[in-house]
Amino acid sequence: MSVKGNSVIHTILFVIAIAMISSCAVNPVTGRRQLMFMSERQEIRLGQEYDPQIVSAFGLYENPPLLALIEEKGREMAAISHRPELEYHFRILDSPVINAFAVPGGFIYFTRGILAQFNNEAEMIGVLGHELAHITARHSASRATQQQLAQILLIGGMIASEEFARYGQVAMAGMELLFLRFSRDDERQADRLGVEYSSKIGYDAREMANFFEVLIRMNLSEERAGIPNFLSTHPDPGDRYNDVRRDAEQWQAELDIDEWQVNQESYLRMLDGMVYGDDPRQGYVDGNTFYHPELEFQFPFPSGWDLQNSPSQVMIGPPDRQALIVLSIAQQASLEQAAQATLRQLELDVQESRSTTVNGMPAIAAISSQRGQQQNIRVLSYFIDDNGTYYVFHGVSAQENFDQYFQAFESTMTSFSKLTDQARINVEPERLRVVQVRTAGTLSGILRDLGVPQDKMDEFAFLNNMELTDQVPAGRLIKIAN
Repeated sequence: MSVKGNSVIHTILFVIAIAMISSCAVNPVTGRRQLMFMSERQEIRLGQEYDPQIVSAFGLYENPPLLALIEEKGREMAAISHRPELEYHFRILDSPVINAFAVPGGFIYFTRGILAQFNNEAEMIGVLGHELAHITARHSASRATQQQLAQILLIGGMIASEEFARYGQVAMAGMELLFLRFSRDDERQADRLGVEYSSKIGYDAREMANFFEVLIRMNLSEERAGIPNFLSTHPDPGDRYNDVRRDAEQWQAELDIDEWQVNQESYLRMLDGMVYGDDPRQGYVDGNTFYHPELEFQFPFPSGWDLQNSPSQVMIGPPDRQALIVLSIAQQASLEQAAQATLRQLELDVQESRSTTVNGMPAIAAISSQRGQQQNIRVLSYFIDDNGTYYVFHGVSAQENFDQYFQAFESTMTSFSKLTDQARINVEPERLRVVQVRTAGTLSGILRDLGVPQDKMDEFAFLNNMELTDQVPAGRLIKIAN
């Protein structure tokens, strides 16, 4: 190592040491000092910045009674938590994926997918307490600090080594991914606190342990609309089932509560009618055509390309990921303003632009370029005016690949058209149905009597956290969907 390299590293280490001395904070749960680059004010500001992005990306699901329950019990636990002074916010996201997560500053999210998977109120409250604990113990803020520290060290390596600097951007991206998951220690601490908080407001936290059985059965590869499932953001439950049951029994022995709440029937009744699975009203694929019943448009896309749909945009790409088509909506007052503002915001250098029509709708087509640090890109854009709604298509690829993908881009964009087929427009999602078992029997027999097709049997057994061979007593409520 050169003298210059040694000097740089010593400077970096000195900066880190100063940061560590000046950035220690007392953890509200442990009472011990820990390295923390993020103040509480910054933590709150970060959550306020993330929240509208999350809501915009995934949409909110409207279920006022269920949201009111989450808010009531969340604030009740927050009041007896280690950070009662923090303002908490609770959201239900319109996603079928089974997940719940928290971001710094007091923001907690449940997908409708995980709410559908709970089989009683105590399970939901336990997971709510778990996510609350990630905030009270400042796990997210701690992850951000670890990420910043890792990046400082990484920058030091880039300065000291020209060869390492060439791979710096890739390594930076790896650091971003590395800290997406909480550590196992964080998860176990969140389990313990979730048990404590839910027990203190009178819920049977053993039901939280039962939900780990669901997690163990989950398909680890399931990901939709950009939201990873619970096991993608929380480490494998493993032996946490036994730890949570033990902690729950200890709290029940310590607290003077006569009857521990589970509230199965009242919770399941709140799920009746909830959208189940993907909601085709927000857009769906049939063959190689994307249909949007609510906005009443359709367009084909290239065979073999992947499509991801979210409330804010549609993204389509080939398997080799060398190109991308993005569809979104611009909010400007005219088609011309939509084109000008969008191209300006993206800092694109427009090389040619023309007015045209797409299936009778006024449109503007443009070809642009952007010079990047790693490579130059080219973009084909179409701006389409559908009665005052301005749809924006961008087809993006590296400059050297643009001619290869141009036809696929243009064919998709110029095939955009109004959806008039009433059968496509009137499509409805599946909804949860909560039914009462009339005659005792095996779950498979009961589902068969309810008209559930054979290919849905395993799915609905999982939905109820049961096996098909389990005996179900008369009078019990179970969930199906149709």
